Amino acid sequence: MKTLHLTNSWHAASGGISTFYRAVLEEANRTGHEMRLVVPGDTTRTEEVGAFGRINYIEAPQAPLNPSYRVIYPQRYLLPGTALQRILNDERPDLVEVCEKYTMPYFAGLLRTGRLPGVRFRPTVVGLSCERMDENLAVYLTHSKWGREFCSWYIKWIYFPMFDHHVTVSPHVAGELVEASKGHKVRRGIWTAPMGVECERFTPTLRCETSGEALRSQLGAPAGATLLLYVGRLAREKNLKLLVETMVRLGAESYWLAIAGDGQCRAELSAAFGARGVANVSFLGHVGDKGSLASLYANADVFLHPNPREPFGIAPLEAMASGLALVAPNSGGVTEYANATNAWLTEATGEAFAGAVRSIREGGTEVRVRMIEARRTAERFRWQAAAARFLELYREIHEVTTGRRTGEKSGAVWSTPGNAFGRETKSNQIVVSL
Repeated sequence: MKTLHLTNSWHAASGGISTFYRAVLEEANRTGHEMRLVVPGDTTRTEEVGAFGRINYIEAPQAPLNPSYRVIYPQRYLLPGTALQRILNDERPDLVEVCEKYTMPYFAGLLRTGRLPGVRFRPTVVGLSCERMDENLAVYLTHSKWGREFCSWYIKWIYFPMFDHHVTVSPHVAGELVEASKGHKVRRGIWTAPMGVECERFTPTLRCETSGEALRSQLGAPAGATLLLYVGRLAREKNLKLLVETMVRLGAESYWLAIAGDGQCRAELSAAFGARGVANVSFLGHVGDKGSLASLYANADVFLHPNPREPFGIAPLEAMASGLALVAPNSGGVTEYANATNAWLTEATGEAFAGAVRSIREGGTEVRVRMIEARRTAERFRWQAAAARFLELYREIHEVTTGRRTGEKSGAVWSTPGNAFGRETKSNQIVVSL
């Protein structure tokens, strides 16, 4: 089987979606699954990834709301002889997956209905959801009622029908599609499969007193200070203001925050710390070396994850794999793996986060038990198993689409039938997480 995957959410140096696709490419090479990835780039070129993988870059402009990313616009697949049409005709994949909700769903719809110019074959067409549109719109454009209503309309009538079936990375993300799937003429499935973590790389065995002291010295933190860590992009949707509020309430005596990551909000975040008189914070920028990042995780004391609307959250899972105490909101995709037995889940407020950090600093048996359980949890989400599940899922969905499998026992949530106005005539949905 050959699969082709398209996304605009591609960052060569970081980002959960690029981490995900590289993990799947690695598993594809291990198992002999032919896999092609199409992403925007500064030039049109190809990158061979092992014997069975290939990344095709299509020249594309920077994204208007986040210039760290680039966007493949419709003219790159609608006009005759475009690079994307050429790639499709050369590869002729069995399944095409689109991970994007704005400029690429129309490509999926045209391909599914046989109307994409210059392409004369019919693959299975799958939509991969790694985020929720309603939450993105609320962060970048509007919190208004009309914004929420527009999202509901768009997901139900524009996005959802463009694909044969859908895959999501957490029940939190699936919720938006499940609601949109009510009342459709065509039956479509929604599968949920989690992302993963490199447990071999991110491990508590890297923790040692010497490394911890060297790290505090590098940051300028006093000896014995509780070292807090945030790893991730510095972007608006990450709710970074919660880091500021937490540090304000903790004070400067015994705590130090290290921020590993970069992005468009770095200057704004730095200014916010300064305006609140918080000096016990260090910006490390993007830590590209995985070994250095793993050591950073293992030798910190507490990981702060401020986003209450995280679609899944690879960084918090890396922290858990490293034996690092996790403080996170009690909502969003992190609840797929984090709970009261392996993390400190609380309200997304500075006061609540600070209280959780203080309780961890006090130590005791409960803290040790939760950190051990955190590592055990992470081991159940190893990348090899997670990536293998996605490759298996692509085959399963392709067989459902082509009629070789019924899909009745596949674990999917199925859309319900409805009339021309999208009103249900029958409901049979059951939410299942794989």
